[in-house]
Amino acid sequence: MAEEAPGGEEQAPHVINAQQSGSGTQVVAKSINVVNIGTGRPAQDELAASVLLRRRDEQAQLGIRDGRRLHVRWTPPDDGELATEDPELVWGDRTRKKNLTGRLDQIAEVYERIPTGRLVVLGKAGSGKSVLGTQFVLQWLAKRPAGAAVAEIFSLGSWNPGEVGLTRWLSDQLSRDRPWLATVPSDGGMTLAERLVSAELILPVLDGFDEIPEGLRDDAREKLSTTWLRYVLTSRYDEYKEAVEGTTGLERAAVVVLADLPPDDSVTYLRRTSPQAARSGWDPVLADMDANPDGPLRQALSTPLMVALAAAVHGGRGTSGPDALLDAAEFPTPDRLERHLLAAFLPSVYRRPAQARRAQRWLTYLAHDLKQRETPTPNLAWWELGTTLPLRQRTAVIAFLSGLSFAVVTAIGNIPVDLVATSHGLGFAVRRGLVVGSLHGLLLGVAFGFIYHRASGNDLLKPSPIEITLRRDAQRQLGEKLSSRITIGSLVALAGAVAIVAVDRSVVPWLGLDDGLGGGLVSAAQFPLIVGLGTGLVLGITAWLETTVDADKSMSCVDLLRMNRRNVHAHILVWALVFGFIAWFGGSFTETPLRSIQLGLVFGIEGAFAGGLGYGLCLTAWGQWVALARVWLPLTGRLPWRLVTFLEDACDRRVLRRAGAVYQFRHGRLQEQLTAPDEGP
Repeated sequence: MAEEAPGGEEQAPHVINAQQSGSGTQVVAKSINVVNIGTGRPAQDELAASVLLRRRDEQAQLGIRDGRRLHVRWTPPDDGELATEDPELVWGDRTRKKNLTGRLDQIAEVYERIPTGRLVVLGKAGSGKSVLGTQFVLQWLAKRPAGAAVAEIFSLGSWNPGEVGLTRWLSDQLSRDRPWLATVPSDGGMTLAERLVSAELILPVLDGFDEIPEGLRDDAREKLSTTWLRYVLTSRYDEYKEAVEGTTGLERAAVVVLADLPPDDSVTYLRRTSPQAARSGWDPVLADMDANPDGPLRQALSTPLMVALAAAVHGGRGTSGPDALLDAAEFPTPDRLERHLLAAFLPSVYRRPAQARRAQRWLTYLAHDLKQRETPTPNLAWWELGTTLPLRQRTAVIAFLSGLSFAVVTAIGNIPVDLVATSHGLGFAVRRGLVVGSLHGLLLGVAFGFIYHRASGNDLLKPSPIEITLRRDAQRQLGEKLSSRITIGSLVALAGAVAIVAVDRSVVPWLGLDDGLGGGLVSAAQFPLIVGLGTGLVLGITAWLETTVDADKSMSCVDLLRMNRRNVHAHILVWALVFGFIAWFGGSFTETPLRSIQLGLVFGIEGAFAGGLGYGLCLTAWGQWVALARVWLPLTGRLPWRLVTFLEDACDRRVLRRAGAVYQFRHGRLQEQLTAPDEGP
């Protein structure tokens, strides 16, 4: 990875990805390739194909089609209005004319006119900056030759520049969305993602400078100025202007400002997206916008976001119709009209009132959850849902579920053992099963709760860029990782087993529930050793089975969730097989064949629920998701029980959008609306 110099400037690698000339930045093929060891092909070309497919799907998801697209335009900022870089540092010639005007379908062409390869796109909230970023990526990839840089969008709201440099953050985001890029080639050193960034094979579209918390923007501006990377950056105008006040702006960056939509463009779009019978209803709206150029209607409907919301709220069947927007008493200001469109959007897409109320409650919780993060972010990551709850509360939920799963299995498993192997009756067997199950569950719950408490905030609770597979051609990641897992896991399991033996030999007899099957000191010593060694064997096997994800697997939110769920299920299966085999093998020397099989089944099931499920709940992203987002938050009414179905449905209704491995609200204004206090009319 490129290191940061003492002054904060990241040192550029000695690899050039673009030729700079008088005509601007020319896309050229690399002289070297970053090779994906899994396929032997250039990693940048595999990434380009993945990005192109995803961004096309994103356009389809948002309903953006050529025939209905709003024609966003931009111009350079007015002289003296905004702090900008010295033209000579951007263009190499102070007197050179800066021809940066253009339309949405020309963004890649305009970018190539800039010798430094840095473009800042400013605009009002909802002015089309994110759509422009997507269009840039699609246009860039359409003309990209093999081996050249890959344009991709990165949401800046999740970047904390005070903690991590820009290049490291970009690498982490790539690895999150495409786990195969987290692979470390056999020669060691950097991951594929880090190599791509360091070799300038990633052209980042940094979306949403304004979404960086205000207190971190100075750090962000400094790092964006001193980095060696080329980039396209988008931001709301006012937030960017405030961040660069007293400076010359971002170093070597050209700046453009998105223009307001002309009334004709806005109404043409509204007509095209309305049913045939309702299209003439927009004529009075156009007349009002032409007659009142400073009126609230024209000002409000000057951005693509508000025009799209107006189409959804007043252009469909069963709505109040466009004429409702002409009520000057109801909407005396642009802000009041915009708030109306934002507030009416959810009821317009969730048609049934009860459904709309539930969706409003759940989406409001999600919006508040994002706002309450230590670093507020637009990224709705499934593995982070519920992490704004107090740590003690989260630990209690994890401990209870871990303990409960083991308690139930232990209690049920002890009953037939006492009925078959002792002369005690059913009443004794049930009482002993309940007590032993409760005590064992309490011990395991406390242990796993403690482990979760220590792991909270650790990378262990983030989705792993691996999958568990038996494929022979898989790239195994072993070495130090394998030995540390075995050592730590065995010691923790040994301590837990000693505690269980102590309870069984002291508390259970004291309660008058000793069934005489405990054995002597040898048996008491054997049990912790077997549990410790068995746990080490399980963790060793699962570590050996782990491999990085294939290059053709680009992780969506649901894909990543399913992969992590499969990994936990594989863990549970390995726990069951290993402990079942150990019990069967040990019993085959002292017990009848039937009895040894029974022992194998009992220990296998208990191993699966005690070790496998407990490990999954306290040390994996999927386990935390299940405990908090699938159990606790729905139980307390803050989220629906079928959460993934709800999130995917919200994407289909264009309330949310999929952004790689995370979800985001369709627009920051909608997220802000859900967390804003009710201000009344």
